[in-house]
This record gives sequence, C-alpha cells and structure tokens, in this order.
Amino acid sequence: MANTRSAAKRARQTAARTLQNKSVLTGIKSQQKRLNAAIAGGDKSKIEAELAVFSSRLDKAANRGVVHKNLAGRRKGRAVHAVAAKLKATA
Repeated sequence: MANTRSAAKRARQTAARTLQNKSVLTGIKSQQKRLNAAIAGGDKSKIEAELAVFSSRLDKAANRGVVHKNLAGRRKGRAVHAVAAKLKATA
C-alpha cells in the first residue's frame, strides 16, 4: 500500500500502463504465431502480408517504448530471414 498520494497515483499509472503494454505484447506474440503459420503454409502473398503486419506492430511497440528497439530489430530480422529461407526453398 502506498504511503503518499503521489505514490498511490504512480501505482495506479503503473497498473494502467502494465495492462496496456501487456495487450500490445500479446498482440505481437499472436502476430508472430500467425506469421509462423503462414510460413509453414507456404503461401507467398499471405507470408508477405503477415510479415508486413508483424513488422508494423513491432515498430509501433518500439516507438512507444513497450519493447526495446533492439528487440524489435532482432525479431524483425529473424522473421525476414525465416521468410527468405522459406521462399528460397519453395522457389
């Protein structure tokens, strides 16, 4: 329990931000699963569309400070590498 009014307010703000950030992180994880499913399926147009959405979500989260910029870049790089490997294998 917070001892001061300002500490109580900070606790409320932290709880609200945590909820919002958790929602964003869950969305990123879900999008990554959709991208992995598309890669497994092999449909080129679906893969590219899912990759674009995944990259966009990561960039937005990094700009808002929900995830670190290096984490976003690393995950995007790995996703692009996986997509390229799949498209090269099917070509």
